[in-house]
Amino acid sequence: MNELAQPAGSSSQTKSTDGLFGPARTWAMLAVSLSVLMALLDYAIANVALPDIARDLHASSSASIWVVNAYQLASLVSLLPLAALGSKVGFSRMCQFGIILFIGSSVLCAMATTLPALAAARVLQGIGGACILSVNIALVRYIYPHAEIGKGIALNGVVVAMGVALGPTAAAAILTVASWPWLFWVNLPLGAAALFMAFRALPTTPRSKSRPDITGSVLCMLAFGALVMGGDGLAHQSGTLLSCVLIAVGLLSGLLLIHRESGLPQPILPVDMLAKPDFAIAFMTGFCGFVASNFYIISMPFTLHDVLGMSPAATGLLITPWPIGIMSAAPLVRRLADTVSAGVLSSIGLLMTATGFFLLWMMPAHPTAFDIVWRTWLAGCGFGLFQPPNNRAMMVSASHARAGGASGMVQVARQAGQTCGAMGVAAFFSLFAQGAALKCLFMAACVATFAALLSSSRLLAGKRA
Repeated sequence: MNELAQPAGSSSQTKSTDGLFGPARTWAMLAVSLSVLMALLDYAIANVALPDIARDLHASSSASIWVVNAYQLASLVSLLPLAALGSKVGFSRMCQFGIILFIGSSVLCAMATTLPALAAARVLQGIGGACILSVNIALVRYIYPHAEIGKGIALNGVVVAMGVALGPTAAAAILTVASWPWLFWVNLPLGAAALFMAFRALPTTPRSKSRPDITGSVLCMLAFGALVMGGDGLAHQSGTLLSCVLIAVGLLSGLLLIHRESGLPQPILPVDMLAKPDFAIAFMTGFCGFVASNFYIISMPFTLHDVLGMSPAATGLLITPWPIGIMSAAPLVRRLADTVSAGVLSSIGLLMTATGFFLLWMMPAHPTAFDIVWRTWLAGCGFGLFQPPNNRAMMVSASHARAGGASGMVQVARQAGQTCGAMGVAAFFSLFAQGAALKCLFMAACVATFAALLSSSRLLAGKRA
């Protein structure tokens, strides 16, 4: 039997929780990386094509934004239910199903002839992406032995950065030679490769024997969905009454979910994990870190284009040092994530990110390209240093039986933080007629500083993640 086809119970894996070794680990991580890359490429790949999509499908520009929102909302609201389901059916099976759903929905996106059909297909695509993202870090925990989990999470962080960075770039490249449906057709070869690797190389993981919680899943999706839509409405100052009603429905659904599942061994919303100081601090640190990052990511193009008068091409190039910085930190963080506490590494990383954001906010009125590049790279490098140890802290504070819930919460911290950051930017642009983009950079720096202080509280408590 070749190494690629070797099952989890073979000699490459001494126990189900001891990880894989040698080529088996390499192939399994390649499977995870390909699936995560595919899911994250499509997270933002449609943004660049929104004007073309609106024109071809005879839709307004504002309505076309649902091509992006449908994917993001579907992914966020389904993360925790799918993470819980992954614990029951197996993380590898959940990832495989997610790839299949993602490929099928990509075909539907490419063939859509109306905006509602495209938005519906993007909902399915978002669910497929959530199937993958909800269990990817749980799979890393079974691919790497406990002593080396940080290395696997650091590698996963590099793939995430690549996916986020390559989305707009890949879209621009495709649109120069083809029409917007090819943004989705290109998922087929990547998805086929990911699916082949997933079936051949992912390890078999233990499965919970508890029954699926349909009511809890509905309450969870309603809570997240209503809160996001209500918050988005308030941020855009549209339909204030309806937005408040949605937020009230979301809060009530969340309270009902917590009351219903309190005391359960594997609740969909793992409130019992959040009761643990190590997990709670890591979760809130991750959430605040991604709030800060989205304040930067969304507002910086406006700063470059509207404030500094940069061309669209120059704007894209000057944002690129952010993901390059994240990837630059990977070699260092892979060596340190398993030996240095998250309280140290994540705090230093977030302080670097906050410093980079403050320096961008305080740039001279007519900065050179180098002035922008090195500040952006510093912020990205700090963010790359912060993520893996913080994610590791969340994963190792949960038992193997709760790996699915912990993996889901890692993604919730990321996506909820990004969503709240986007809402914050929208609110700033609604409230401030002048200088909103620069104010967003200042806010990004402040939130990153708060996240660093929150992370460093682990040191004061004498905790080691």
